[in-house]
Amino acid sequence: MHHALGDFDWTDATIGRLRALWAEGLSTAEIGRRLGTTKNAVVGKSHRLDLPARPSPIRRDGIRQAPRTRRLRGPTLPSLQSLPSTATTRETPSQSTPAPAPLASQPPVAAAIHIPPLGRHPCCWPIGEPGTASFRFCGDPNEAGKPYCPDHCLVAYRKTRDRREDAA
Repeated sequence: MHHALGDFDWTDATIGRLRALWAEGLSTAEIGRRLGTTKNAVVGKSHRLDLPARPSPIRRDGIRQAPRTRRLRGPTLPSLQSLPSTATTRETPSQSTPAPAPLASQPPVAAAIHIPPLGRHPCCWPIGEPGTASFRFCGDPNEAGKPYCPDHCLVAYRKTRDRREDAA
């Protein structure tokens, strides 16, 4: 029997049962099922009661998990100061041909960005996986007052009514 959010009454009896089930080592989801509440209610109450922390159930079997890979923090492309000063045009690799892998002895170099005159800027819609050699931005002329070209504006800016219809 699940209760609406905030409806569960933590009585002395249910707190005692929580403590006993916690001591048995049951998962928070199982404790919630047995008490008739949610896993999150059990987690919150266990923290408020300062119950002893337990090892993660994922690692309880003693098998060592492979270490997680971490995403790089900070910029993944070279700074603008490291770009050749003679580059003034933006190179756009074809979407059908993958960019060549950078040589192991040389760091990847970002393509120079050409900023069109009269306040027009290149579309900044990301294409590819950030941090890879093939990552780039669209670069087509932006729609006035928007950071994207007209095609990418159709994807980025949708009327609220359209989103509700998609969810139905």
